Amino acid sequence: MYMLSSRRWCEFVEGIESMNLWLIVAAVLVGFIAVVHAFLGERYIIIRLWNQDNLPKLLGSDLFTKRVLRFAWHLTTVAWFGFAAILLLGAGQDGGMNTASIVNVIEITFLLSALLSLIITRGRHLAWIVFLAIAAATWLGGRF
Repeated sequence: MYMLSSRRWCEFVEGIESMNLWLIVAAVLVGFIAVVHAFLGERYIIIRLWNQDNLPKLLGSDLFTKRVLRFAWHLTTVAWFGFAAILLLGAGQDGGMNTASIVNVIEITFLLSALLSLIITRGRHLAWIVFLAIAAATWLGGRF
């Protein structure tokens, strides 16, 4: 079993004390609302929309419409987790919130947005291409 030595405990506490606790609180709240939004939205809104028979038929069926609604709903969750990550970067007093770190969070957020769009709509909603291009341009911009 791993025991935390008193020296390591002191280093941990000093690290916490040097962080901006208000930004940590904000990040935790953003993460919380993202999870609640995803769970409750899926349970009480998305599922009810899926049971509707009068949705517009995009690209020949209402199934695509339903998938777009699910993708758009959960895209908000992905974006909020990206904001939470940036807030956590800002909470560090040691310069954790630098341009490279922020660019990395944005890159990952848009990569996840592309994957979400690609998977849920099975590639039929072309936003995944734009999100992937944003992620790639952000990655390249952060490297060169």
